[in-house]
Amino acid sequence: MTAITTLLFDLDGTLIDSVPDLALALNNTLQDNGLPTYSESTVRNWVGNGARVLLQRGLSGSTKISDNIAAQNSYVDTLLVQFLAHYNKTVCSASTLYDGVHQTLITLKESGYTLGLVTNKPQDFIQPILTHYLLDNVFGVTVGGDTLKQKKPDAAPLLYACEKLNAEPQNCVMVGDSKNDILAAKAANMRSIGLTYGYNYGEDIGLCEPRWVCNHFNDILDVLKTN
Repeated sequence: MTAITTLLFDLDGTLIDSVPDLALALNNTLQDNGLPTYSESTVRNWVGNGARVLLQRGLSGSTKISDNIAAQNSYVDTLLVQFLAHYNKTVCSASTLYDGVHQTLITLKESGYTLGLVTNKPQDFIQPILTHYLLDNVFGVTVGGDTLKQKKPDAAPLLYACEKLNAEPQNCVMVGDSKNDILAAKAANMRSIGLTYGYNYGEDIGLCEPRWVCNHFNDILDVLKTN
């Protein structure tokens, strides 16, 4: 089996539980416009496809975006500006780093692995989050949801990260909590680790058939020891 030299990580639901802050920003936006708000547990099932899709789901009140909302681009654009402004104020207020993340990332880097971050979150929010959790110098590249025209589950963000890190896809592993991460890895001809604790729309991550499934973040170290 081809040696693993590089690991790419998702952010929301993989490194941090960001739902509390995302739910607050979404509900503040909806409330500002006289619209219904939703519980944190409901919003948890809407996260993973970027800020615009999260807002569209909030406007639709469902994981499935209504045709009416999908057609109202200018309206969504206006509310998206409001949402991002709200989120910018509280981006690290209630979010938390998952257990074992910081030490595991440091251990991987010190062990010689090259690390990258590939998320559907807008690029402007990535650095403040990494700084807040003392992860500034961990990743060789960060790719946001607006870095390219394509987002996960498209392969393009992963391949872009490989190019920037001078790594071949067959030597990389994508680590994430949702089917978008696993589908993107498959499209990029890359192995993947699916984490069971994050956001995957209420579905078992194992159904997406990642190469490995881990229940805890530090289990990644055990996977790498045997592969």
